[in-house]
Amino acid sequence: VQLQASGGGLVQAGGSLRLSCAASGRTFTMAVMGWFRQAPGKEREFVDARRWSGGYTYYADSVKGRFTISRDTAKNTVYLQMNSLKPEDTAVYFCAARPDYGLEMRESGYKYWGQGTLVTVSS
Repeated sequence: VQLQASGGGLVQAGGSLRLSCAASGRTFTMAVMGWFRQAPGKEREFVDARRWSGGYTYYADSVKGRFTISRDTAKNTVYLQMNSLKPEDTAVYFCAARPDYGLEMRESGYKYWGQGTLVTVSS
C-alpha cells in the first residue's frame, strides 16, 4: 500500500483546510486509516482514525469537534477536514493505514505511512 498525502499550506487562525490521503496498491488490505501530526521539536502524535469500511471514528481530544475524518472509497482517498484552526495545530501531518480493525492510537500500530504535508497556522 502506498499513501500520498496532500493539501497542506498556510492558513490564518480560525480558518479551514482539507488534507487528502490517496491510497494505491493493495488497498483491500487496509482496515483502518489514521492521521498523525508532528509539530516542530515535538514527538509525533495521534490525531484521528476511522475504519475504512465506515462506522467507527476516534479523535484526539485536542481536535475533537474541529476536525473530521472521512473517506471516498471510489477514490481510495481519506480526507481530514480541519476547521477552526489554531496556531498549535501547526505541524507536519501524516496519514497512515493498518490492516487490523482496532482503532489504534500508537504509531507502532500502523504498517503503512505517507509522506507528510505541512500545515502552518498563523496567529
